[in-house]
Amino acid sequence: MAWLRSIVTEIWGLFVDDVVLAIASLIWIVLVWLGAAWLGPAAGPALFAGLAVILLTSALRRAGQ
Repeated sequence: MAWLRSIVTEIWGLFVDDVVLAIASLIWIVLVWLGAAWLGPAAGPALFAGLAVILLTSALRRAGQ
């Protein structure tokens, strides 16, 4: 069973390098989706701006390491 865990870990690592970036992006997408009716046409720019901020903070955090 350890071989299965190893395979899953390797596949996960192929697609997700930064877990915090992935989780924060998913949370932001869900929040914008839930608030889309309230945001109206501003939902698109809000989604873009939020994801850009998340990506920037992730890049700055990685650059500091």
